[in-house]
Amino acid sequence: MNEQQPKARTDVEIDENLRRVFRQMEESSLPDRFTDLLQQLREKDRGTGSQS
Repeated sequence: MNEQQPKARTDVEIDENLRRVFRQMEESSLPDRFTDLLQQLREKDRGTGSQS
């Protein structure tokens, strides 16, 4: 039974670390290059839509 307790603690630590990393990724902003690309695509869609 002692072998499972440390493993359970390790599993909890891994879970907590993964949650923290994913939370940080969620909270981080998109890179400027990506947001610039999205803006260019939006502008292109608007230009294409108005020419139809």
